[in-house]
Amino acid sequence: MKRTAIIGGGAAGFFAAISAKHHHPDAEVILFEKSPSLLSKVKISGGGRCNVTHNCFKISELVKYYPRGEKSLKKVFGYFSPTDTIQWFRERGVETKTESDGRMFPVTDDSQTIIDALTREANKLGVKIRTRQPVQKIIPQSGNGFELSLKKGQQEFFDKVIVATGGSPRSSGFNWLRELGHSIAEPVPSLFTFNMPDETIKELMGVVADPVSLKIMGSRLRSEGPLLITHWGMSGPAVLKLSAFGARELAEKNYDFKVLVNWTGNTSEQEIRQILKEAEDQNPKKKIANVNPFGLPGRLWEFLVEKLDLPEDMIWMNMGKKNINRLLHLLTNDEYQVRGKTTFKEEFVTCGGVELSEVDFKTMESRVVPGLYFAGEVLDVDGVTGGFNFQAAWSTGYVAGKLA
Repeated sequence: MKRTAIIGGGAAGFFAAISAKHHHPDAEVILFEKSPSLLSKVKISGGGRCNVTHNCFKISELVKYYPRGEKSLKKVFGYFSPTDTIQWFRERGVETKTESDGRMFPVTDDSQTIIDALTREANKLGVKIRTRQPVQKIIPQSGNGFELSLKKGQQEFFDKVIVATGGSPRSSGFNWLRELGHSIAEPVPSLFTFNMPDETIKELMGVVADPVSLKIMGSRLRSEGPLLITHWGMSGPAVLKLSAFGARELAEKNYDFKVLVNWTGNTSEQEIRQILKEAEDQNPKKKIANVNPFGLPGRLWEFLVEKLDLPEDMIWMNMGKKNINRLLHLLTNDEYQVRGKTTFKEEFVTCGGVELSEVDFKTMESRVVPGLYFAGEVLDVDGVTGGFNFQAAWSTGYVAGKLA
């Protein structure tokens, strides 16, 4: 009997084990998880609701949400796409729903629904699961196959091995894969919020501006979307996207940089001038703070007007060209100093991992060690927030399991 080992009991590992046993029912499939619990990231994701995938069904668009892995994932999504994910869970009794931002959740709003569907399927197929069982070393055998070194000196032979151990915050966490000859892209945090200890905008915590446009000063990094002001700085999709695409560059800056905020989104300068002129024409004797022509949250508009340091009783007809230009510049190039980061919720995501050039994404097999496969965030693949990391886990797990 052929034996396949899956190392890692997260989303990618579980899906790889199910796929392996489904496509090869005569094989013995054993999943090893070093901790006592399975699918722990699934449990906490989306505030305990599990953001299963995203309703982006065109692969050419879907891959744009992956700062690392865009080209490689095209092949994988051709085998198993968000449509397939929705169908797979539906066939196992889990209906999903789409929220206004495209994120997809089980209709129960409970991640346990997803966990139960996965564990039921694994049990039904006969996947063997061993928790509290770390794999310490993978030893390729000269004939074919692998010896796995387990705890207390135990060794077991497997024909194929799928590694789905997730990302690691430390480079040393990948040493056991380096020993096999694999190159590792150094891990750095992705998906984090911006800390602004010296900025008074933090007093507006809870305010959401949507849409805004962000850019990192002195770089090409830009993003758009909703921005959330927090008690430590800025968060929300626009910031998280910027942190993901800029993960390496921002790490090199030691998370000390300036971010420019355009509170009007991508409204052109000409349009902004027109809106300001109309505000002036229609409200000549009203105070600046009392007329909010861009529909910004009230507290934010008041904050920006205060930042201009105008006389308290300044009215629109007395603004003059110079102050209008100052207001326009503030709306489109509002500058904030970032000093540090905070992990987004409990969902620790890193960029880094096994170099993509060393994996055949048609099969997920290592180009360095035949018979060794990879799935999930152990690879140098990561997506922005919104269900994209789970979709990559389901897809790479599916392909690795099927073809291992």
